[in-house]
Amino acid sequence: MDSRFSRLGLPMSIGLGLLLAVYLVIFRPGYLLSIEDLELLIFLQILVGVLWRFRARFFPFLIIIFLGAGTDVPFQSGLISGRWMVLGAGAVGGLLICLRDRARSIREFHMVAIFCVLAALLSATSPEYPMQAVLKALSLLLLFLYGSFGARLAAAGRMEPFASGLLLACEGLVYLLAIAYFVFRQDVMGNPNSLGLVTGVVALPVSLWGVLVSDTDLVRRRRVFAFLLALLLLLSSYSRASMASGAISCVLLCLVSRRYKLMMKGCAVAAVAAVLVVSLVPPVAESSGSVSSAFLYKGHEGVGLLDSRRSVWEKTISTIRQHPWLGTGFGTIGTTFDSGEPYGKFASSSAITREHGNSYLAIVEGVGLLGGLPFLTLILLVVINASRTLVRIRSTGDVRSLAFPIALILVAGVINAGFEDWLFAVGNYLCVFFWSLGFILVDLVPAEQTQPSYSVARFDRMPRLDHLGVVPPAR
Repeated sequence: MDSRFSRLGLPMSIGLGLLLAVYLVIFRPGYLLSIEDLELLIFLQILVGVLWRFRARFFPFLIIIFLGAGTDVPFQSGLISGRWMVLGAGAVGGLLICLRDRARSIREFHMVAIFCVLAALLSATSPEYPMQAVLKALSLLLLFLYGSFGARLAAAGRMEPFASGLLLACEGLVYLLAIAYFVFRQDVMGNPNSLGLVTGVVALPVSLWGVLVSDTDLVRRRRVFAFLLALLLLLSSYSRASMASGAISCVLLCLVSRRYKLMMKGCAVAAVAAVLVVSLVPPVAESSGSVSSAFLYKGHEGVGLLDSRRSVWEKTISTIRQHPWLGTGFGTIGTTFDSGEPYGKFASSSAITREHGNSYLAIVEGVGLLGGLPFLTLILLVVINASRTLVRIRSTGDVRSLAFPIALILVAGVINAGFEDWLFAVGNYLCVFFWSLGFILVDLVPAEQTQPSYSVARFDRMPRLDHLGVVPPAR
């Protein structure tokens, strides 16, 4: 939106909302008796206010909505439905702004993403559930449209507030999760793997980067505390894939920034934290008290290290053999061997999907070997962009670059996706976050070769009022 009108956006939306409320009270009082209608009205008002400040507000709003839909929070059922409205608004809004400004270029990464959507749509021609496959392919289209246009606007020209918001959001999330899990003993993430996914892929590397770029002792101590909480949360999840991805991303951060002493200290702290977690919250099946048994085998030393994944991998490979070329349909399993009975024509999402234990096998099962080629290419481009970023930062020593934590998150996500099924599950909050950052990094990689990086030296300050959409009165 134009800056002149964006300043009036929130007051205008509130004013229109008040006028609508008066109209409903006088002429349509029956609508106010429905809680669902009131929730929808409030939600639409908030969405309008966010759209008025699209660049600054929409990306965090989108992630909050998807995160709330995937966690045990109030109004979760409404958020589950409302997230698609928000994602669609972000895709359309970002596209319209970019078309108006004519400032965003289309690169190979965006073209490959479109081919992924076409492959997903093509896979819907032969499965048992074509309607569900088409709807899931359209959700992928909305995500990639938002990434290609809307997500890029969130960081373009505002690297410093974006990085500052990323740090503050990770700190706040870690504090809330620590209170929920360690104080109230509430599993708000739904399962340990989800807790490990958030902390291992996102919170841990971002918190450590925040420690690295802190300029005052007070801010550094606060971020060290957040990093320790994230580490304890990650270890208490006993999610081996998340722990491995978090450890690799943190080691990469230390190697790229040449902070070898920090890496040694981090390893020592992680070892002490592991012993502490095993002593206080051991896994349910743990009996020996061994740290290696608790984290590597979760108390099941008699079975293989990957025994929990082997059965779901075998099912997925069996389905791929039955539908090798075009797959079973994007986001569907296309087979009923799990239940032995056919599902209805309009099966629910939970009825036509299952755990795969590997995002890459899941996408090959859905779109086949032919359809999987653009998805594989897109993942390779993510790895290439992240690698180029890390190589450049190591050669220049520019650890304050916003591209640094984004590259670490993407590396951790690619590793974790080899053991968890979320990379192309558009309803998953981490999927939306991962691909949004993937599209943002496309713009940062070439820009960083010719332009100076954006400093994060002042992140310990309070954000400026104009970043919050509040403009001080003129003197």
